[in-house]
Amino acid sequence: MTLLQRMATRISGFLGGRLQLAQDERGHRVGLDAALLAAATPAAVSGLILDLGAGVGAVGLSAALLAPRARIGLVEIAPAAAALARENIRLNRLEERARVFEADFVDAANRRASGLVYEEADVVLTNPPHHAKGRVRASPDPARALAHVAAVPLADWTRAALALLAPGGSFAMIHRAEALAECLAAMGTKLGGVAILPVSPRDGAAATRVLIRGVKGSKAPLSILPPLILHHSDGAYAPLADAILRGLRPAPL
Repeated sequence: MTLLQRMATRISGFLGGRLQLAQDERGHRVGLDAALLAAATPAAVSGLILDLGAGVGAVGLSAALLAPRARIGLVEIAPAAAALARENIRLNRLEERARVFEADFVDAANRRASGLVYEEADVVLTNPPHHAKGRVRASPDPARALAHVAAVPLADWTRAALALLAPGGSFAMIHRAEALAECLAAMGTKLGGVAILPVSPRDGAAATRVLIRGVKGSKAPLSILPPLILHHSDGAYAPLADAILRGLRPAPL
């Protein structure tokens, strides 16, 4: 019996049903953050898009739909998640454009051995674990813990991600709003033209997420954009947020 056959999986629609995803019912479930990050994909890109810390591949495979000429690399360290990512490539008939790199991309030797190439990617998308080790109680489920609690500092994660990005390439990250200073410090001087999109649950509420995009080697200044409001007061999605989550509009970055 294969690793995939041993998992309790469920297939569900994502990105407004445009993408089918097999997920482990007992593990981390993809959601809002993945859809927002995928929406930072430049539609015109025709080279390689890397989804780092890909999990089951929601971000990278969404990017494949949003940038139909691009090639996709799903980079994932956990064998179970990597197996589901391969299955999701098959489910969505993306075998000719997408592949899985089962690798620890933060380790330079490991990423080279896996076939990842220095400065090859035109776009890097990443949703790193949002909590530092020791600051929160980790889930007893190893897959959930790996998705939520960082095994390495954010600076190391980001440095390795930028090593894979070509000069002039686009980098995008989503994180907790309170981690913005740490995110910017981790990017250092490698990126310019950095745009910060605060994401707020409703009008007048503080942002809970930041979507950050920058260009490697650019000298353009940083900009803070008007917030993306997710919900009206009645709980319904705001029109722009709804369109983004359905894959019909890019993030306003």
